[in-house]
Amino acid sequence: MADVRFDGRVAVVTGAGRNLGRAYARLLASRGAKVVVNDLGVAISDTDGSGDAPEVNPAHAVVEEIVAAGGEAVVSTGSISDPDEADGIVAAALDHFGGLDILINNAGRVRQAPMDEMAPALVDPVVGTHILGTINMTRAAWRIMKPRGYGRIVNISSGAGITGIPNMAVYSMVKLGVVGFTRALALEGAPVGISVNAIAPYASVRGNDFGPVPWSPSLAEWLSPDQVAPFAVWLCHRDCSVTGECFTVGGGYVGRLALAQNTGWRGRPLTPERVRDQFVEILGDEESFSISPAGATGEVGRIMEGLPGS
Repeated sequence: MADVRFDGRVAVVTGAGRNLGRAYARLLASRGAKVVVNDLGVAISDTDGSGDAPEVNPAHAVVEEIVAAGGEAVVSTGSISDPDEADGIVAAALDHFGGLDILINNAGRVRQAPMDEMAPALVDPVVGTHILGTINMTRAAWRIMKPRGYGRIVNISSGAGITGIPNMAVYSMVKLGVVGFTRALALEGAPVGISVNAIAPYASVRGNDFGPVPWSPSLAEWLSPDQVAPFAVWLCHRDCSVTGECFTVGGGYVGRLALAQNTGWRGRPLTPERVRDQFVEILGDEESFSISPAGATGEVGRIMEGLPGS
């Protein structure tokens, strides 16, 4: 079979100066895409935002690597949190390469604190990048993709949004919000040729422990961004027909995630006492989680079952 290529395609990757974003940008470019490498060049922090920013925005180094390898790329240093600057990032794709086919919403910030200490100064950067930034970039890209009848968008979620992590409640919230955003956009984009999917990547990029596994060079190699990027890039390809999905990716593993719903219990009229008495059945067991609706139709059908006249 033919190689997965992106010749003639134009991509924007946000947060592409380092780590996962860099891997996405480099792989797309190596497969023929023209890439806008967007990055603010700020300090990376997994806690409170402290740290020293690099003297030179690392996006420049990524572009130099791409060009040296024979690819095409340009730097964008706009902030996705600012709607006007997000428009400017997309404008860079149009100005330099004449279009936009692919958007990977990778940029984001992490802030950690117990809930009672999660001050607005910690909340705002997280919401501003993962939620508002993703909205700003997607809106700007949508305006280009929709009239052309084609687009591929990949949003970056996180396992934190699926399982939750103590002291990272806001981060967990926005990352699950990305999944809801993805599913809604997939329905909106299907009639106009735009596919939207999400991934929850697992990669070791900070030299930190990975849960109970202590950091080591072998862990960093096992959880390299290069073991995530190929799947993200496949979701960007014309031949990839899925939309509205979320996948866990890391260490060479890929799994499809679903929001599962069990078969539940029905009883009218509903009262607190009836809920109490049937709560074990409502909670169900593993075997009762046989329904994973792709949309709201199945759930609504169960809610409306038995409605007189229906």
